[in-house]
Amino acid sequence: MKRIIIMIVLSFSVYQVGLGQSFFESYVDSVRKLAKQGNAEAQFNLGVMYVIGLGVSQDYAEAVKWYRLAAEQGVAEAQNNLGVMYDKGQGVPQDYREALKWYRLAAEQGVAVAQYNLGLMYDEGQGVPQDYREAV
Repeated sequence: MKRIIIMIVLSFSVYQVGLGQSFFESYVDSVRKLAKQGNAEAQFNLGVMYVIGLGVSQDYAEAVKWYRLAAEQGVAEAQNNLGVMYDKGQGVPQDYREALKWYRLAAEQGVAVAQYNLGLMYDEGQGVPQDYREAV
């Protein structure tokens, strides 16, 4: 089974509303500026942008950097996505125990996809001994 990653879908499509590339680059710059100032939601959004290559070159290591900053501030979706990065070895060496840690933190905050991912880890015995009861 595939792990699920939460992705933020921007509330608008720059090209659909005809604003063009320069507007979009300005948007990315604004998000980056907020992220560098410590805004956790901007850090999470910037991480998503690096994962999917939205307005920036796709760069998993850079995504991990921004997800980690947001995750350490308690952004549950960033915690889940950081877990996915460790689970798949994207931008970091694959590490099931580290994935499990981040999934658990997000799951404890009620993120359903993180609960699913955590259950899958127990079901498959990745980072933990296989435990079907815990998986359920």
